[in-house]
Amino acid sequence: MNFRLAPDKNQPSVAIEIPLQKPLPDYDLEEIEQPTPRDIDGILVTQGFRDLVDDARGILTELVDNPPALQTTTQIVDLDLTTLSHFEIAQVTGAICPGDDQVYRPGLWIVLKDPKAPPKEPLNEVELEHAQIIVEKLVSRLGL
Repeated sequence: MNFRLAPDKNQPSVAIEIPLQKPLPDYDLEEIEQPTPRDIDGILVTQGFRDLVDDARGILTELVDNPPALQTTTQIVDLDLTTLSHFEIAQVTGAICPGDDQVYRPGLWIVLKDPKAPPKEPLNEVELEHAQIIVEKLVSRLGL
């Protein structure tokens, strides 16, 4: 899956960039590779793209409210539920994503924040893994 996680260094949040990799005919998004960022602006304001953002927000809300389980490779079960991330959605919007060979694509820009984490501290590895699993489920459910 092609997305990028960018954890904040001094905040308990992570920014996620998900570039569209293929046309999405259900959203009338056919020509997703464009030569300039200005051409992507025209895509980001279409009704189809706004519908995609709305669908992404709905699915993301569901995934944040009912988070998928973390995958564990050990036989140890951690029953301390206080260590689970409690993400809230800080932002879901469109993005201009640079691609290969000077091509730009529309994409989703998402910011997840853990409001229960200490302020001024970054997310730990488990929280970042949890965010990654949420994004993988989102990408899969949207068919991106």
